[in-house]
Amino acid sequence: MNLDDFSDLIERPDGGMRRDAEERRERLSVPPGALGRLDELGEWLAAAQGSVPVKAVRQPRVVLFAGDHGVAALDVSGRPAGGAHQLVRAVLEGTSPVAVLARLAGVPVRIIDAGLDCDPELLPDEVVRHRVRRGSGRIDIEDALTVEEAERAVRLGMAIADEEADSGTDLVVLGDLSVGGTTAASTLIAALCGTDASVVTGRGGAGIDDLAWMRKCAAIRDALRRARPVLGDQVELLAAVGGADLAAITGFLLQSAVRRMPVILDGVVSSACALVGQRAAFRAPDWWLAGHVSGEPAQAKALDRMALHALLDHGVTVGEGAGALLALPLVRAAAALAAELPEQPDVLPDVSEQPDGPGEQDVPAEQEAVEQPVVDPSEDDGAGTRDAESSTN
Repeated sequence: MNLDDFSDLIERPDGGMRRDAEERRERLSVPPGALGRLDELGEWLAAAQGSVPVKAVRQPRVVLFAGDHGVAALDVSGRPAGGAHQLVRAVLEGTSPVAVLARLAGVPVRIIDAGLDCDPELLPDEVVRHRVRRGSGRIDIEDALTVEEAERAVRLGMAIADEEADSGTDLVVLGDLSVGGTTAASTLIAALCGTDASVVTGRGGAGIDDLAWMRKCAAIRDALRRARPVLGDQVELLAAVGGADLAAITGFLLQSAVRRMPVILDGVVSSACALVGQRAAFRAPDWWLAGHVSGEPAQAKALDRMALHALLDHGVTVGEGAGALLALPLVRAAAALAAELPEQPDVLPDVSEQPDGPGEQDVPAEQEAVEQPVVDPSEDDGAGTRDAESSTN
């Protein structure tokens, strides 16, 4: 598998439609600029949908990829190693933040087990049936996956994207349910941006103390030594320091762009996968929105590299797609405003107004000036000169 092949498959959103949407925006009753970034969102949606006016977002879906990372055994996470299945269970039971928000917004949630470290019997079959492997390797000392497993995970993400596009999903809110995932994601971003471990190391969704932060920083530093030699091949990079869930998210993002299905990114994990996807296909980020700022320094580096500007900054660090889901109402509002605001009526001159003064309206313009005789100097008989002389005398 060569992810560079996606570069030929992915086209940008329709630029002509975006220009048409911009021209239509100029004609709306609300002055341009009065709606801020909602104008930009509406134009982006019009280009992605290939429709002016833009269509409403009717079938959004939350898609969450789940996995455990062996590096969590180093106590670099606020959650216990191998505990990602508990996050999955909370979503299924409706008690997690993303489940509450999805219920409020009326958006269905789909969970894909790409690499959980638990017995399959603990979760429903529709969640675990896609699993690539049980957990991912400890990236500071070993590969997260074999290359074959990385390819399987990427193809899994592609297949999920095809399923969503075929079912009519018109916008995806993308997230992850992982333990140790931010460590792997930060390693990918540091490797692709050429930065040191200390620059990208954050405190994760659950929060860690200073000692855990130092352990996490050391793990990323060691993983970077293993990542840099394989930077030229995205699949090998995902195998070395990614994980099954990250590889699947990368495949999902790239195939979503192929299928012209817009995606809202969540936190550092989906941003890291997006950065890998950009490395493979430079046009792919045009199909993605950054939902929110998670506070992770690695996410800020990735978004800056992709020139994506987050819609929200509310300090949400919980992960799980919750921050991206909070941005969905903004996107829906932008679509509704762009589609439903009326255009300004054409302004015609008021023919009932008459000019001042009686009868002036009946006088042709060419008759307003008095015609003056034109005198040919050659016809002057000198009378004018004699008259001048007699007046002097």
